[in-house]
Amino acid sequence: MKKKILLLGGSAQQIIAIETAKRLGYHTVLCDYLTDNPGQFHADKFYLVSTTDREAVLEVAQKEQVDGILAYASDPAAPSAAYAAEKLGLPCNPYRSADILCNKDKFREFLSENGFNCPKAVSFTSEEAAAEKKHSLEYPIIIKPVDSSGSKGVTILDSPGGFEEAVRFAFSFSRAGRIIAEQFIENKYDCIIGGDIFVYQGRVILWGLMNAFRGDSLNPLVPGGEIFPVSLSEADESSVRAALQDMVTKLGISFGAMNVEVMVDKNNRVYPIDIGPRAGGNMIPIQLSEIFGVDIVEMSVLTAMGEDISPVPEIRIPYCATYVLHSDSEGVLKEIRFDDELEKYIFRKEFYKQAGDTVECFDNASTALGIIFLKADNMQQIMDVMENAKRYIHIVLI
Repeated sequence: MKKKILLLGGSAQQIIAIETAKRLGYHTVLCDYLTDNPGQFHADKFYLVSTTDREAVLEVAQKEQVDGILAYASDPAAPSAAYAAEKLGLPCNPYRSADILCNKDKFREFLSENGFNCPKAVSFTSEEAAAEKKHSLEYPIIIKPVDSSGSKGVTILDSPGGFEEAVRFAFSFSRAGRIIAEQFIENKYDCIIGGDIFVYQGRVILWGLMNAFRGDSLNPLVPGGEIFPVSLSEADESSVRAALQDMVTKLGISFGAMNVEVMVDKNNRVYPIDIGPRAGGNMIPIQLSEIFGVDIVEMSVLTAMGEDISPVPEIRIPYCATYVLHSDSEGVLKEIRFDDELEKYIFRKEFYKQAGDTVECFDNASTALGIIFLKADNMQQIMDVMENAKRYIHIVLI
């Protein structure tokens, strides 16, 4: 009898995990709360169940007698996967750690209590409670939901002006009904350090640190792609790696992909901003698989099933980037065209929308139209390509 894997989430970006599990010979069971999720047409069995309902996920896992559970590229589903797997004695990282990493207020507490650099932060459970602190906060600040990803519900404020709107916006994206206001850290570099790392037997075995490209969308906080290699000094990269490995150890993470967002301030202090217990969105695992010549999705599936892996990451594409396709206006998609000046750098294209589909403004990660993969001959070239990519991309709406 085939081993069974329960996958949490069936979006377009998560289909690759389903297909990889099937290729590896596993019977795939999928949970997703959306009736129109595309993953259901790829999985062997589908349950219309919310991936954030941990008891419902546990019930499905028990009913199907699965051998492993994977929340691929999903922050909201990661605690459910850890909870159900822990209850059933399946391969997993600690539920407590997943819960910490997926709740920004708990994560800030963990950082403070364990010797990591941490921005000053205060959490709120109501608009009224937040309003009471409006004038006592040290601006600039960032207001965000404690449990969202992809910059959904996030606002930067330089002053109390717009505070109420930012608070309401953040609450609208919080399933837990909690938001956080935290100190804005001045970055030493021009961009955030993003990307994925992969942990095996408690050690980071793959360092996919990259420049997080924000681009020029309507919301400058929304991830617009990733640029490899990361632009850090040797000393700062060493400090970032040491901090992340220390965090992995203290959280008891034994395996799997982790999405990271880190900053280094003007005083060379490393600040972990967001660490997700799952593979990154925007097809980061695919990008890193191309760069390092390993299959990170396969590694994620195998380790979730308790299997051994022996990857040998080796840089195959030294200068590589992804650019998130998006629109600054709403409408119906007619076509997406690329000028020759950009085409020569593109080696892979993935589209989430087709002609005739409704297009939304790109104000959060969920409204992306697709993603393109680019490679160049040197770092300056790949940076220039990314900075000018929008000029050569034509999103035609009707």
